[in-house]
Amino acid sequence: MEINQDHFCSLLLAGNTSEADKARRAGQRAALLLNAKWDLGETIDVRFLAGTPALRQRVENVAKEWTKLANVTLNFVDTGPADIRIAFMPGKGSWSYLGTMCRRIDEPEPTMNYGWLTDDSPEAELRRVVLHEFGHALGMIHEHQNPKNGGIEWNRAAVKKDLSGPPNNWDDATIENNMFAKYAPGALAATDVDPKSIMMYPIPKAWTLDGTSAGFNSELSDKDKQFMATNYPK
Repeated sequence: MEINQDHFCSLLLAGNTSEADKARRAGQRAALLLNAKWDLGETIDVRFLAGTPALRQRVENVAKEWTKLANVTLNFVDTGPADIRIAFMPGKGSWSYLGTMCRRIDEPEPTMNYGWLTDDSPEAELRRVVLHEFGHALGMIHEHQNPKNGGIEWNRAAVKKDLSGPPNNWDDATIENNMFAKYAPGALAATDVDPKSIMMYPIPKAWTLDGTSAGFNSELSDKDKQFMATNYPK
């Protein structure tokens, strides 16, 4: 796998004094940060900041698949304030703030970006990226940071070498946050690690010292569906 040819999502945390940051520095890793979770039955307003009508509709259709499982409503609006604000800034990566942390970001700044999605993007790629980013928007952490995986033994030099180059061009802080960051166990909800999760990064064997590896996933796994339905019950 030519991993440095693949675009990776960059998860953002709002502020460096938040409970999320304290949790990250304290200990374990996980799948969903509880203090970033939305209230059950909550309506989450979503507004596009760019994108053609056709691209917007494709993103909206895929994003709403999460609401078939989770007891929240994604309300896409054309004007006015919104919790989630979606940009399509090329060259800026794809990323999302975690759960309710988007509410700490002032209007009209974006809280989610799709840096390489266009009208010509294949459906499988668009689904992979949109499902992943809206998983973050509902509070889900990257699956390789799940505390129940026993901890991946990383080849840190190899990870940094690949992710610091194109197309990601991440600095050390971004790599640390998205690959190696740890979370306090009491701040999280998690199931057993799921290599098929939409939240799992592709991990080549060259990145690990213990043989751990994973491929790209473009659909919600059975555990993704169960996890979301359990944490946002209807």
